[in-house]
Amino acid sequence: MSLLSPPEQPVSDPAKVEPASGPSESFNEPAADGFLIGGFAWRHAQPDPQRPVVIISAATSVRCRYYFRFADYLFAHGFDVMTYDYRGIGESRPAALKGFKASWSDWGTLDFEAMLKRAQREFPGQPIDIVGHSFGGCAAGLGESAGQIRRIATMGAQFAYWRDYAPQVRWRMLGKWHLAMPLLTRLYGYFPGKRLGWMEDTPAGVVSDWSTPHPRYEGRPSGRRIAAERNGQPFAHVTAPILAISLSDDPFGTVAAIERLLGYFHNSPCTHLRISPQDIGETEVGHFAFFHSRFETRLWPIMLGWLRHGELDSRSPGRIVPRP
Repeated sequence: MSLLSPPEQPVSDPAKVEPASGPSESFNEPAADGFLIGGFAWRHAQPDPQRPVVIISAATSVRCRYYFRFADYLFAHGFDVMTYDYRGIGESRPAALKGFKASWSDWGTLDFEAMLKRAQREFPGQPIDIVGHSFGGCAAGLGESAGQIRRIATMGAQFAYWRDYAPQVRWRMLGKWHLAMPLLTRLYGYFPGKRLGWMEDTPAGVVSDWSTPHPRYEGRPSGRRIAAERNGQPFAHVTAPILAISLSDDPFGTVAAIERLLGYFHNSPCTHLRISPQDIGETEVGHFAFFHSRFETRLWPIMLGWLRHGELDSRSPGRIVPRP
């Protein structure tokens, strides 16, 4: 199975409190600028103000359907869940991407913010938790209402500074993501990632943010605007405790890359858990496979425990990365 192919089909597990059944509804939520953001929700039949609702924010140009199996898992363990696609991707793709305006910061300040608003409206009074994969960890910090978030758990969250890539593949990744990707985007007017088998087709503004070789988020094209609006603190609204999980064989999520993003969350207590595949009896996991169902019993309980209790279980695999 390709790492960016549609998610595995849900399978039943009699050990769970409720069977996994896929989303209970689809929705279109208008962002502040009127653009409709498509997504899915897993909703329990009876409202409960004590039940958290989890918003899953995807990696760059990965469809939200990729996270269905993990959403099933959270739902089966007592959470309401929402997933969504950023503008330009999957359920939120317009008729044409050429000339379509979208950036990383739009994905956070408009699209993720729309999900926060929807969660507050559709699940009134319930705690709001976030799971962010890769750029999804950045998006979690960009919403104007991010102060409403109770807890955040991220996997491989960073914003693609090329010098942070794993040394053994750094130059190859530089050529792929910072040279080939912007050149093809200039040629087509968007990045045709799907036909290349790299990822979903991607708006040009997102490619510009990703490929700009600047070590600071506010040095990215759309990041400059956000930093200016927020006095140089683009992620300052977040106060929720953060568990940042990284895998030692993830070429994007090196310690330097994860810490670079965590350094922006000045108002949040942050825990960085570094896991090697060998810690769970595997030879590789990488940047994407955390959300494959084969890790349901070995990796997913780490996030589940954090979302439930706000604490890292002492039996969790890996090591805590010392932070300043």
